[in-house]
Amino acid sequence: MQKQERISLDRIAQITWEAFKNEELQKGENAWVFYDIDFLQKRIERLKAAFPANTLHAIAMKANPLTDILNWMTALDVGAEVASLPELKMALDAGYTPNKIVFDSPCKTVDEIAFALQKGIRLNADSFEELHRIDELLKIGNYEQPPSLGLRINPQTGTGQITSTSVAGQVSKFGEPLKDFREKIIDAYLQYNWLNAIHVHIGSQGCPPDMLVKGIGDVVALADEINEALERNKMPNRIQTFDMGGGLPVTYHFNDSGNPIEDYQKQLQEALPQLFDGRYQLITEFGRHIHANAAWALSRVEYVKEVNGQAILVNHLGADFMLRECYNPNDWHHEISLVDAKGNLKTSNQTTNYHIAGPLCFAGDFISRGVKLPKVETGDYLIIHDVGAYTLGMWSRYNSRVEPRVITDSNSKNKI
Repeated sequence: MQKQERISLDRIAQITWEAFKNEELQKGENAWVFYDIDFLQKRIERLKAAFPANTLHAIAMKANPLTDILNWMTALDVGAEVASLPELKMALDAGYTPNKIVFDSPCKTVDEIAFALQKGIRLNADSFEELHRIDELLKIGNYEQPPSLGLRINPQTGTGQITSTSVAGQVSKFGEPLKDFREKIIDAYLQYNWLNAIHVHIGSQGCPPDMLVKGIGDVVALADEINEALERNKMPNRIQTFDMGGGLPVTYHFNDSGNPIEDYQKQLQEALPQLFDGRYQLITEFGRHIHANAAWALSRVEYVKEVNGQAILVNHLGADFMLRECYNPNDWHHEISLVDAKGNLKTSNQTTNYHIAGPLCFAGDFISRGVKLPKVETGDYLIIHDVGAYTLGMWSRYNSRVEPRVITDSNSKNKI
């Protein structure tokens, strides 16, 4: 059985120690984010190896919109999934060709749709009304049809363990609900002869693989039914592209082997062989699975205090960096390690439970509570593991704090 690989603590400590030798990196800085580019490349290579060669892997930009990494990933023959016009323009500026960009958003304006059509961007409509907008634009504009134009379907599979990241419940802001509007969805494909794709996404992190497979399977069955209806009615179009979204959970725990992409692909192929027999071109939209485990943060401990018998340490990263952890702590977890002021890993059999507070001016600014660590002193540094996704991409400007400095592994063969 494959494992969902992790960056070892020894490697993290080594890279951190090397960074501490460079005094320029420390001037005026109290927090940093390190990306292991070799690790990131291996994660992408495993994804590509698991699926058919013609699959478009459109990496979700919202997970990690760092410009230099976006530029670097274009050389790996992957695409970008974007959810806003600024993200779309960032993808174009980074060098992604239009046929490798997938535009998903529940709130596209007419002008945004027109821009995407003009550029030849792959587009997934989120509603029947959006299909009408696309049709009107295609009638009046001199657009060359993009490689894929699809409709997002909500399979109404249910919600996972994390409600806020589950998008396939009975009621969702995303897509058209399959159980409520199955016939209307089929009719849309009969009505619009330019519809040649279909899109589904179940959720992120809190949705286990079997739930993802079930939701995708319901939409595969719908796609097969639509193509049969098109053939019966002697329509020239058919669904050629199946966008299966992303959402495969990653592990944030040292003692968890996670969900390897190879196991997920095997589960999909066993349950849904028609996804792999060539009748559909596949699109994936993994984001967290690619980026999360590829980075860690380093943050200086500024104060250590004891309050009513509880140990509280104050560091330079809080809800500005880990928004979900602070506002929804029961659903999110990050392992935390400790290095001293010279970058040496601190270990001890004697530990203390620390509440880890951030620098912001509100009471809920704690990234974790009750974390067992060796004795922490002012000037030590926290290592916050697995922060490559949905951290800098969700950075909060509260208190007008600036983002931490981003460093790519200086020992990497892959330079940015």
